[in-house]
Amino acid sequence: MRERVLVRVGSRNTAKLEAVRRGLAPFFARVEVEAADVESGVDAQPLGFAEIVAGARQRARGAHRDGTCDLAAGIEDGLVAIAETASGWANIGCCVLFDGAREAIGFTAGFEYPPECVRSATATPRTPIGDAFDALYRAPVGLGDPGAASGNIGRLSGGALTRADYGAQAVICAFVRFLHPDLYAPDACAGARA
Repeated sequence: MRERVLVRVGSRNTAKLEAVRRGLAPFFARVEVEAADVESGVDAQPLGFAEIVAGARQRARGAHRDGTCDLAAGIEDGLVAIAETASGWANIGCCVLFDGAREAIGFTAGFEYPPECVRSATATPRTPIGDAFDALYRAPVGLGDPGAASGNIGRLSGGALTRADYGAQAVICAFVRFLHPDLYAPDACAGARA
């Protein structure tokens, strides 16, 4: 286990900061997380992998701009068109990790929002899905509401999966590239794309 890492996160969102801490905790004795104000550069409601990755990348690179951290992280969620789902869309989160030279990308599992939320989020103009969700959500009888701090996935799952744990999936999935630099060398990756 490595001793410590200083990570600057391109957000002040507490769930994103905690996701980075939880995601990197298995690999470091101490994870120091700092928040940085970095705009995503994409729509407030990203649609498609290209926008989601671009937003996470912008946040990570913006957070690393002065080079005073070991690692920078950007996390961005959005909707991806998946025809096999009932609504036609799934929410997917992305984490980009950047150390000034190397970049790694990881994703979360996906889940469906209620169709009414999806309609608002994919309309023109787009409504951020969190706003649509907040206006619609009511905890079902027998399933307690863990509160907004648990994130929308936390509220939908009754607290079984919080937004911080959900985001940590993407952080871990991105970090595997840093754990195995030999397996992800530029020559090996170029051959995989051919």
